[in-house]
Amino acid sequence: MNILDFLQHGLLDFSLLQILITLIVTTQITILAVTLYLHREQTHKGLILHPILKHYFRFHLWMTTGMLTKEWVAVHRKHHAKCETEDDPHSPQHYGIRKVLFSGVGLYEKERLNQQTLDKYGKGTPNDWVENFVYSKFHFLGVVLMLLIDIALFGVIGITFWAIQIVWIPFFAAGVINGLGHWSGYRNYSTDDCSTNLTRFGFIIGGEELHNNHHAFPSSCKFAHTKGEYDWGWIVIKFLNKVGLAKIKKTVPELEQSNISSVDLDAIKAMLTHKVNLLQVYVKDVIKPAIAVEYIHRTKKFKKSSDKFLNSLSIDWRFLDDDAKNLFKQYINISPTVETIIKFRNDLKEIWESRGKSTEQMISEIKEWCHNAEKSGVEVLQVYAQKLQTYRLKSI
Repeated sequence: MNILDFLQHGLLDFSLLQILITLIVTTQITILAVTLYLHREQTHKGLILHPILKHYFRFHLWMTTGMLTKEWVAVHRKHHAKCETEDDPHSPQHYGIRKVLFSGVGLYEKERLNQQTLDKYGKGTPNDWVENFVYSKFHFLGVVLMLLIDIALFGVIGITFWAIQIVWIPFFAAGVINGLGHWSGYRNYSTDDCSTNLTRFGFIIGGEELHNNHHAFPSSCKFAHTKGEYDWGWIVIKFLNKVGLAKIKKTVPELEQSNISSVDLDAIKAMLTHKVNLLQVYVKDVIKPAIAVEYIHRTKKFKKSSDKFLNSLSIDWRFLDDDAKNLFKQYINISPTVETIIKFRNDLKEIWESRGKSTEQMISEIKEWCHNAEKSGVEVLQVYAQKLQTYRLKSI
């Protein structure tokens, strides 16, 4: 083989289709390395991967991204701890969606160099010889070696192959998930941030698309929570668990309705575990039907604004723009019924989020809330209060 043939075809002499398939496979391995190893295992301890698999993922990430475990983990843990504040490393609420979407890697680079962040949030990550004297010391050597390997295997087109490998994670993880995942999409849970689920099918980015689900239950290694949601990462985890390469530690405790209707310790445990879920259920089962009845003769324009109002109910007041806040006040002021059910929601949220209360005190307050709700005269609120007392965590 002469030099021109080598540059044109490389050692493998793959067709464009074969190169494309190889690219999809390698980028998906990179995605899995991020979501399974860096995110679900190292950051949130939701599963335990086999040591051989962990070493492979560390090596693969060093070769294809240059990322180090401690840095990625520290930045992500800080994101959860300081979410949507000015200390959040990559919040679109603070930096703006354009900045995070298209320059998310720059925000990551800035934060990974913050030694205070690494010291505080990077604990419990690999600190062995390979990490200290290979991956950390020769930070970008891996991506350079990857470039040479890609050229050797595929020829000149290997440069394009390598470039796509390199930008895959910065765009999809640092940009799309950190940006759009806090900006646009649907919400299953009323979390105290702006996280959203981008799509019900989490295949392209390994299940990370289900970002609101993750923020609701960060330590769960399963991101698909409702019927019709699919988490590619979870599918792989179940396979790895079956063949002995992974051990599942944490998933979301399932909520179920029991035959018992009372506010006791088991009911309180279920409510506190699933409060972000039950607050969203309140929006869907109480506020939405109440508004539909209250404003049944209103225009299509009004219905459109009511949809915006309902969406705003699952987002913390701090993150609403002025238009949403004005709309919020408008809906409350023109309907005593809506005002009542919003007040009940706020009271319930305050009970669940209050600190320093004994279990007995919380049981007493929830009982009183349910009693008042059942006396409110608002049928959908009465039904919600009755159902609330039947929720329990499903036995494993």
